[in-house]
Amino acid sequence: MHKEILKRFRDPELGRQMAGRVRERLDRLTDRLGRRANVMEFCGTHTAAISRTGIRELLKPHVHLMSGPGCPVCVSDYVDIDRIIALAGMSGAIIATFGDMMKVPGSRTTLLEEKARGADVRVVFSSLDALAIARENPDRAIIFVGAGFETTAPTAAVTVEQAVREGRDNFFLYSLHKITPPAMMALLPDPDLQVDGILLPGHVSLITGRGYWDFLSRDLGLPGVVAGFEPLELLSAVDALASLLLEERYAVINAYGRAVREEGNPSALDAMARCFDLQEGHWRGLGIVPASALKLKPELAPWDAEVRFPLEKRSAAPPKGCLCGEILKGKKTPFDCPLFASGCEPARPVGPCMVSHEGTCATYYRYERFTR
Repeated sequence: MHKEILKRFRDPELGRQMAGRVRERLDRLTDRLGRRANVMEFCGTHTAAISRTGIRELLKPHVHLMSGPGCPVCVSDYVDIDRIIALAGMSGAIIATFGDMMKVPGSRTTLLEEKARGADVRVVFSSLDALAIARENPDRAIIFVGAGFETTAPTAAVTVEQAVREGRDNFFLYSLHKITPPAMMALLPDPDLQVDGILLPGHVSLITGRGYWDFLSRDLGLPGVVAGFEPLELLSAVDALASLLLEERYAVINAYGRAVREEGNPSALDAMARCFDLQEGHWRGLGIVPASALKLKPELAPWDAEVRFPLEKRSAAPPKGCLCGEILKGKKTPFDCPLFASGCEPARPVGPCMVSHEGTCATYYRYERFTR
């Protein structure tokens, strides 16, 4: 049944028919606005899907599809990366993290380079894997570096709760988890962007629900559409957004109804609420964003790596020529960066946008670098 549903969402003939309708509606919107509409997505998986399926190129004459700060690895700032690299050099420490984090550049080095120099840095697939390492190594400090948005934060939360139940005093979380709305509030009013509407992240919405995004219409006067990831789902979401703009109806609707519910996942939201407080967070490209970082509550300080192993936070300038910060804000594309596909490639990334599979530069390199 699942395969049949996916097959229908990928049907080429249906896609051609829908693309024609979407282009027609977008052209009417262009006539109304006097320019192409600017639509921003905040999800690295959407970025990849839009590029991989050719939707960006297909709709380019009709709509400007912009990529925002939707890659959690990419928005992790030098301040935090440098601190994590310093922890990797601590005697007896084991750093456990996701594969994408290994190549993210700090100001001078990466976790992968430190591993080559002898640091014990291990790739895991979940925070529960890191807890298993802590059980196997009771005399060593296991620091799990968790980077993610609302999608992955609940798993980190329940892992910490499990460590507490076990009395596992050698497991620590370095939380780089962030929530999306404060970044949107910081970025979207920028007059240089002229954002007309938002394609909302499907995976985050699985956790948060549709209602989480109502602030867009209420506080910013912008329409938004929760979008899925298959070609027809993306086209349908763009079509719905164009309809809202033509009707001048600034609402938030759910076009990913097969997965996203109004209330989201209450159990996951409860786990986050039990374990995390909101604090200011460092975002690459955006700077310090208030109430955007998920940090462990004070009562969980014994399992908080930032509390147990305090290090000075030092800011650092991006590498010369790297436009990652501007790309994350949607003000530039990878094609604008002088390093793209020349000095910066997936095998030799200069900025984090080329590291993660959700990064805009990595996506353009993989699917779009020959379209110019």
